Amino acid sequence: MEELEHTCPQPRTLRMSAKTLIEPAIFAKETSCECRAPHEKLTVDQARLGTPVDRPVRVYADGIFDLFHSGHARALMQAKNLFPNSYLIVGVCSDELTHKYKGFTVMTEDERYEALRHCRYVDEVVRDAPWTLTQEFLEKHKIDFVAHDDIPYSSAGSEDVYKHIKEAGMFVPTQRTEGISTSDLITRIVRDYDVYARRNLQRGYTAKELNVSYINEKKYRLQNQVDRMKEKVRTVEEKSKHFVYRVEEKSHDLIQKWEEKSREFIGNFLELFGPDGTWKQMFQERSGRMIQAFSPHGSPGSSPPRDFSPSRSPSPPSRWAIARTSPPSSPKGASASMSSMSEGDEDEK
Repeated sequence: MEELEHTCPQPRTLRMSAKTLIEPAIFAKETSCECRAPHEKLTVDQARLGTPVDRPVRVYADGIFDLFHSGHARALMQAKNLFPNSYLIVGVCSDELTHKYKGFTVMTEDERYEALRHCRYVDEVVRDAPWTLTQEFLEKHKIDFVAHDDIPYSSAGSEDVYKHIKEAGMFVPTQRTEGISTSDLITRIVRDYDVYARRNLQRGYTAKELNVSYINEKKYRLQNQVDRMKEKVRTVEEKSKHFVYRVEEKSHDLIQKWEEKSREFIGNFLELFGPDGTWKQMFQERSGRMIQAFSPHGSPGSSPPRDFSPSRSPSPPSRWAIARTSPPSSPKGASASMSSMSEGDEDEK
């Protein structure tokens, strides 16, 4: 019963019932290993065939893991998936060892520890890991295999710090991810130093925090102002292009509509005033009516002779008509006729 109570911790993928991980990896104890299960030595072939659930294959991977990136994560993913049932322990070297053997780091050791704890493939993190693995360290953490890329790692006066691990048959290689490394990231920052310094000044960092001289600070701020002006000019240009495009589009529509209206107007004009148009027919009809209206009534072709009604007899011609019809032959006769007309009028009265 005591052996069952102190068995080796299971991988997080088995311990977690939920589909997603909600806790970071644990830190290894400095005094002893939590694994109390019988720990017989395994070969690579045995590990690949599979082990009991309570006896996962304990794989160890170490490194600096500064500016933790996808290349680090892919290496740990490979280490985690080397065997069907594995428990991944990751050793992270301290700042003191790293600065001594490799150089200055961007992230502190505590930041690097926390970055590894939150990687999904890691089950346990060993803080202040040794630069060169010793037998004592391997036995303390019950490590079965060590995972790392196969390129000889020369450091601390050794051509390959993993040489004794390879000779013991405990080394399992992983593949490096090309195109990404901590050195590549630092090289990008150094190469574009001015760009990042200007960016951080613009975001509120002081020249003292960025270790920038007074002259360089003024130069960077001037460059930022110039860039802002360039951006404004680009924005105005883009808006102007958009406006011109819209004007051209509207002009095209207006010209098209004008052409349609012009064709319609010309068609209507020709229909009204053309050789066979409506206006010519109307003019001819009105001209005929006016000619009819002004033609003489007595002409035989224009008006028929007047018919007198039989019920009405023609009235006798008046004396005035007789007088008009028969002019006097001499002045005496005219005076005699005038006197006779006046006498006749007196008789009527």
